[in-house]
Amino acid sequence: MKLIVLAVVVALVAAADIGYAPPQAPTRYDTSREVIPILTDERVQEEDGRFNFDVETGNGIVLSQSGSPTGPEGAIIMSGQYSYTAPDGTPVLVKFVANEQGFQPESNLLPVAPEFPHPIPQFVLDQIAKAAEEDRDRDRDRSFEAPSGSYSAPRS
Repeated sequence: MKLIVLAVVVALVAAADIGYAPPQAPTRYDTSREVIPILTDERVQEEDGRFNFDVETGNGIVLSQSGSPTGPEGAIIMSGQYSYTAPDGTPVLVKFVANEQGFQPESNLLPVAPEFPHPIPQFVLDQIAKAAEEDRDRDRDRSFEAPSGSYSAPRS
């Protein structure tokens, strides 16, 4: 019995020497990150499905959006805009509409496809004309027998 008590005392002393501490519960917020305050958060939700909200943060992000269930089969039609400052310092403003034709953003920073029909270079027009002329010449030079409208026994 004395041996068991001695073993327990030695184990407790050994555990105290290594500085054992119980695990800590994780904190809810990561305190190493900067906290960005919410300056404005206004939300309105109507009973008929219409809504409107405006949010502004302390780092310059602004979002404004409104919508209503006026689309086909009760789909929500939305419009709004958001803005922020890009990492390179460029101010970004995106206006949008989301309806039965999808999400349609509009911004001077978004790429724009060239207008169609775009001008066709002259060398392309020359090549098209040459190909059409070669096709006409080939059809003129080709003499062939028109296919018959009926089947017959093979010739031997």
